[in-house]
Amino acid sequence: MAAPSPSCYCFPGDPCWPTMATWNDFNKTVGGRLISTVPLAAVCHNDQFEAYDANACESLKANWFFPETHLPSSSSVMAALFTNNSCNPFLPREFPCTLGNYVNYAVKIQHASDAKKTLAFAKKHHIRLVIRNTGHDYNGKSTGAGALAVWTQNLKSIELLEEYSRPWYKGRALKIDAGVSVNEAYKFADAHQATVVGGNCPTVGIAGGLAQGSGHSPLATKFGLVADQVLEWEVLTAAGEVVTANPSSHEDLYWALCGGGPGTYGLVLSMTAKLHPSISVSSAKLSFALPSTTTGIESFWEAVKTFAESLPEMVDRGLQVTWTLVPGVFLVSPATAPELSKHDLDELFRPTLKQLTRDGIPYQYQSEEFSTFLASYEAMILPGSNVSDSILGGQLLPRSVVEDDIEEFISTLRTITEANYVFAGLSLDVSRVPAHKTAAHPYWRKTLISAVLGTFYDYQDFEANLKNQRYMTDTLIPKLAAFTGGKGAAYVNEANFLQPHWQDVLYGEHFGRLSSIKRKYDPNGIFYALGAVGSDSWVQKRDGRLCRA
Repeated sequence: MAAPSPSCYCFPGDPCWPTMATWNDFNKTVGGRLISTVPLAAVCHNDQFEAYDANACESLKANWFFPETHLPSSSSVMAALFTNNSCNPFLPREFPCTLGNYVNYAVKIQHASDAKKTLAFAKKHHIRLVIRNTGHDYNGKSTGAGALAVWTQNLKSIELLEEYSRPWYKGRALKIDAGVSVNEAYKFADAHQATVVGGNCPTVGIAGGLAQGSGHSPLATKFGLVADQVLEWEVLTAAGEVVTANPSSHEDLYWALCGGGPGTYGLVLSMTAKLHPSISVSSAKLSFALPSTTTGIESFWEAVKTFAESLPEMVDRGLQVTWTLVPGVFLVSPATAPELSKHDLDELFRPTLKQLTRDGIPYQYQSEEFSTFLASYEAMILPGSNVSDSILGGQLLPRSVVEDDIEEFISTLRTITEANYVFAGLSLDVSRVPAHKTAAHPYWRKTLISAVLGTFYDYQDFEANLKNQRYMTDTLIPKLAAFTGGKGAAYVNEANFLQPHWQDVLYGEHFGRLSSIKRKYDPNGIFYALGAVGSDSWVQKRDGRLCRA
C-alpha cells in the first residue's frame, strides 16, 4: 500500500493508522471512555458491527426522527445528508452498513484532562479531530470520516454566580459546561428566579454551536443573540492549553467565539453568560390552511402578506416570531412577547385575524400570558424540532422585504412553497448591540427575518437529496439573496453547506479578522469544521479523507 500524502490526515487502512494495541493503551489513559463507533442502524443490516435484529430495527425506524434517539450515541448524525448514506436504516438489510462519514472513535470526556489527552493523541498520530456535542447539526460539523471525536455531552455542570463583577459586566451570571442543553439551562435559571437566553430546540448545547454560531432565541429581541450574552469562555486551544477568554484576556479569541462560527478556534469547555431577571411572557400560536378555490388561494396569500407587514411592529414591541409556510399551510409557532400583556399581543395579530375572518378562511388562534419564560416555553414551544428529515439553507433578510418589496417577497414565498419546499421565518430585532461587539455576522443587526428553506430528506433516493440541495443553491436561495442587494448573509448554523461565496455570506466583513485569529490560535488547522473559518485550507476527498487544499 502506498504511503498517504503528509498533507492528508492519516486514514483507516493507512500504515500510519494506530494499531488496536495503541488504541487500547489510549483508552486506558482516558479512563476507559474511548468509544469505537457502531452506527445506530447496524441492527438493520447484515454487517460487521452486530447481528441483524428485525425487532430492534423496526423500533429504531419508529423512533428515528426524535432527537432523543440520537442523543445517547457518540457518532449518530441527525442531519442524514452528512452520513453519505453510510448506514441507512430505511434501506434493505442487504444494503452495506459502513462507517462512511461517521467518526471512527469518540472520547466521552468528563474533565478538561480528557480533552487534552484526546487532542494530544490526535496530533501525535495525525488523525482528524472532530468536536461533537449533541449531534444537533444541520451542516456536518460534528462528524467526519476517519476522525476521532471529542464528545462533550457529558460536561453537565451549571454554576450560579450571584455576584459576577468585571469591568464589562456586574450582576448575576451562569457558568454553563459545554454539554448543558438549552432546556437544562432554562430550568436551572427558572429555579433561581432568573432567565437565560437560549435557543428554540431543547436538546441543543447552549455553549456549543448555538452561542459560537451567533444563536437566535425566543428572547433575542428582548436581550440580543445568544452570543451577545457571553461574558467569558473556558477554552482548550490547539496548543493544549486551557485558557479563559474574555474582554481583558485573550480578547481576540473571546470575540471570535462570540458568533464567529463553532468548532474551529478551540474546544470550548464552558461559557459564562449573563443571567437576566425572571420575566412574564405572553405567547401566541396561529394556523390556517390554503383553500381549494382560486379566490380562496389569493385570500390565503393576502393574509400571509398582512401578517408579514405586521412583523416590523411586532419586533418593535419586543416580539420574536417563529412562522412557517409548509405547502398549503401557514403556522406561527409561536410568537414570544416578553413583558407584554396578552391583550397587547392579540392586538398585534388583529389585522391578520380580521382579514382571515373577512375572507372566510378558517383559522386557529391561541394566546396566553405566563408568569415566567420557562412556563411559556414548555407550553408553547416544546417539543423541539427534528433535524433528521430535512435538508436546508438560509438567508438573513432586512426590513425592506416587507416595507419596500412586499409584493415580490410574497411572490417568492409562493415560488418556494409551490416547488414543495418549506419556508421558516424567525423574526427578531437584535440591532441594539453594535455589530463590532461580537463576531456574529454584522447583517444580524439589520435583520428582520432569519429565513430557512428546505425540503424533506429522501431516505430511499440519496441522489434526489443532492439534486434538491443544488436546486435550493442555484435557484431558490438566490431569490432571497436578491432582497439584500448583494450576495446576502446567512446564519452560520442554518446555512446551505453548498453556499457560494460562503466566506462573505456566513461571516461578512469579519472574515479577515476571524481568519487571522484562527491562524494565531490554530496555525496547523487542528480544528476543522465544514464551512468554518479556516476550512478553505482543506478539501475532503471522495472517500472522506481530509487533505490540505
